[in-house]
Amino acid sequence: MTSPPAIRPPGMEPRDIARRVIDDNHFMVLGTAQPDGTPRVSPVFYSQAGYRDFYWISSPRAQHSRNVAAQPRVELVIFNSQVDPGPDIAAVYVDATAAQVPDAELAPAVAAAFSSVRKGVRAYGVEELSGAAELRLYRAAAQSVEIHVRGSDPERGTGIDRRLLVAM
Repeated sequence: MTSPPAIRPPGMEPRDIARRVIDDNHFMVLGTAQPDGTPRVSPVFYSQAGYRDFYWISSPRAQHSRNVAAQPRVELVIFNSQVDPGPDIAAVYVDATAAQVPDAELAPAVAAAFSSVRKGVRAYGVEELSGAAELRLYRAAAQSVEIHVRGSDPERGTGIDRRLLVAM
């Protein structure tokens, strides 16, 4: 098994780091708020469009889906948990507003969500995500995107790990 290329080669722009992390991973951690205000985190398989819209499929009965319906403000984290601690640790943090995609927007959203299907994943059709179907398409629209910067990062480190806002 060969190692993936370094996430942060010298001189790589923050936006390109964020895009590489988003492109190279398949799951994101979806953070929602429970009715009592406590946090709930859920791993969900995602696709993205334009590095601003993040899509996933879920049942409206799932707790995280009910949380999104009640409180659309969410946080997303995307990272590779298979990387050893060290210089290639990279994460993307997304502050977003999420919702079930309305039926009137479903056809273009399905096209965007499944514009490039990853190995082992199939594209869903509108009919599978509407009407009496058990699943729905959800979208989180990014309000801001940040990357994780290690304190020891040779270009951007300050001695303490931090987040850096990225213009996508």
